[in-house]
Amino acid sequence: MATDEVIEQRLGEAPEDEDVKERLEREHTELLEELRAFIPGAEVLFGFLLAIRFTGEFKELTAVQRYVYYATLLSTAVALVLLLAPSAYHRLRFREGDKDMLVRKGNREAIAGTGAIALAFTGALYLITDLLFTTQAAIVAALGFFVLTAWRWWAIALYRKAREQPEAKDTSADGSPRYRGPDARP
Repeated sequence: MATDEVIEQRLGEAPEDEDVKERLEREHTELLEELRAFIPGAEVLFGFLLAIRFTGEFKELTAVQRYVYYATLLSTAVALVLLLAPSAYHRLRFREGDKDMLVRKGNREAIAGTGAIALAFTGALYLITDLLFTTQAAIVAALGFFVLTAWRWWAIALYRKAREQPEAKDTSADGSPRYRGPDARP
């Protein structure tokens, strides 16, 4: 178990009115609320994918469509495992003072889960578009959808993070400009 000092170093400086335990509790609650937004969509998609396997039309799928179907089913299952993992971990480690690890591990699993569910949504869109129109239209729709998802879910946040990191390096803990040496550029 990590000490409060170690956890504080990992978390950065906490607001003066929030101690480490409160911050971990808040971050854990935020993580669970975010997961609650993804899990129902993954569950519905998984159920749909299982159900269509037993329809008569499923036998008419081409080999490529079957591979895409299976990859989509597998991606949905992986997404569910990753998105539900923080809750399972919490149940097993309840009241053992492991909230820091739970939040860090849960964050990584949530990010990986969004990747898996994005692939699953993309695969489902490809299949439906391919069945309704053409393979070319399915490829365009799937690629367009995945680019949109990547942009909205990850790219904006990663771009902002990249822009903020140089600013953080240029200031000290109290917010004053950090001395960078005589050869530093403004």
